[in-house]
Amino acid sequence: MGRTTRFVTWTGAEDDPDRLESATLVLDTDRLAARGTSRAESYVAAWSLLTDRDWVTRRLDVSVHGEGWLRALTLERADGIWTSTSARHGAGGPAAAPGLGDPDSVAGALDCDIALCPVTNTMPVLRHGLLARSGGEEVPHVMAWVDLPSLTVTRSVQRYSAVSAYDEERGHAVVRYASESRDFVGDLTVDADGVVIDYPQLAYRATVASARP
Repeated sequence: MGRTTRFVTWTGAEDDPDRLESATLVLDTDRLAARGTSRAESYVAAWSLLTDRDWVTRRLDVSVHGEGWLRALTLERADGIWTSTSARHGAGGPAAAPGLGDPDSVAGALDCDIALCPVTNTMPVLRHGLLARSGGEEVPHVMAWVDLPSLTVTRSVQRYSAVSAYDEERGHAVVRYASESRDFVGDLTVDADGVVIDYPQLAYRATVASARP
């Protein structure tokens, strides 16, 4: 996979059909950079994500604006250690505090996972070559999960496995995703770059464009 820039928009599924997710992704042979927005009824979030080699998270910045309140989070991984800085302003908003309260709880995690955001599924899909597989063992992951809109960061145990490899005629691969914390299992359809097309109960792709230098 050469360097590719993708512009993707998803709409919310059954849980929140009015939610709109948009992202610009720059995908290289072994890393990505992305930025995006999430617009829901009670808040608007903006984020940027940068990975190192093997699509391992380096830094995530997120801000969330609600009526009369604002929250911000920077989550970083360096030398295997996760740290965060956060701030909140104004009255109202979620009761839970933003930030990572216990860095040890996400020890071993390679990825962040933004709630409701299809982009952060791409990193484990690409790292484990799931586009080229059909069937196989589940791959367990510990994620630094970022709740929206609170921006609280907690441990999330997830599993990925290949269901069917990418097929040019169909235009997608199928990857099974399971979250222990949410008690959820779903089959994600992803495109040739590992970007989600359909995430059951969460998001459906609305538009897509790409640019290759």
